[in-house]
Amino acid sequence: MEALLKRIELNPEILAGKPVIKGTRLSVQFILGLLAHGETPQSIIEEYNYITEKDIRACLLFANEVMENNFFTPFSHSK
Repeated sequence: MEALLKRIELNPEILAGKPVIKGTRLSVQFILGLLAHGETPQSIIEEYNYITEKDIRACLLFANEVMENNFFTPFSHSK
């Protein structure tokens, strides 16, 4: 898992510090958005042929780590 996470980079000089796939300007958020909208890992790799399936898995793992290490408070919907 740690080897996968090393594929994700946070650099204030790249995309204002958003987490990106190392060596690219593709943010974790962008990749997750593509997956959420129905793209497959293979179709993403075909479009961005400089990334690999491991890079996509690293994005998913990074998102999972962020979710595990945060505390969320439900929003109250008052009228």
